[in-house]
Amino acid sequence: MSAVTLPERPEGFRRVTQLLERLGHPHAPVFLDAAVRTSQEAADALGIAVGQIAKSVVFRRIDDDAAVLVITSGDKRVDEKKVAALVGGKLGRADADFVKARTGFSIGGVAPLGHATPLVTLIDRELFRFAEIWAAAGHPNGVFQLSPQQLESLVGAPVADVVKHEEPVPSPCTSVCRMNADTGLCEGCFRTLDEIAAWSRMEEHEKRAVWHRLDQRKASA
Repeated sequence: MSAVTLPERPEGFRRVTQLLERLGHPHAPVFLDAAVRTSQEAADALGIAVGQIAKSVVFRRIDDDAAVLVITSGDKRVDEKKVAALVGGKLGRADADFVKARTGFSIGGVAPLGHATPLVTLIDRELFRFAEIWAAAGHPNGVFQLSPQQLESLVGAPVADVVKHEEPVPSPCTSVCRMNADTGLCEGCFRTLDEIAAWSRMEEHEKRAVWHRLDQRKASA
């Protein structure tokens, strides 16, 4: 974080910072040296799990052109059909201009509060897996810390099941457990020792990433 005074920060970041201060939130936003436009980039910059990122996904409700905000866990995918059923109307894509006009923030920096217009908002219950989460603070470089309970209190929106629940990722193990000294990979599953040891502790998205690497290794073998 650079030593720059608040008046020199972008307007959206200043607005969220001042609002959180007025609301008595204990954690002031942090302005990172580099923009974090995805959940993975934000998690990497903060040294936390992707699921701890409270990402803001905006939809357009087709019937009345209302903006629908879903604040969801960074390692989950929003189930549009579930959201549509909860907000009572078919949803469409929200482009950058729509998001900016309705929230006052650009995509990649949409905060969960402080919007330019009232939004229909839902909070993903999966965020409550964590004691600490981080949300955007009005700019792609801005983030702030809070708990899921503080998010619920600040936003005043219902907590709901809004994500896709995918089947658990199966283990790549083939029961051929023999490490190749030249490649450092298991000859049965093509994993490294570190990947094998960490498998049981991985999140589902991390396991899918391993499977993707395995496919690449097998193709080049």
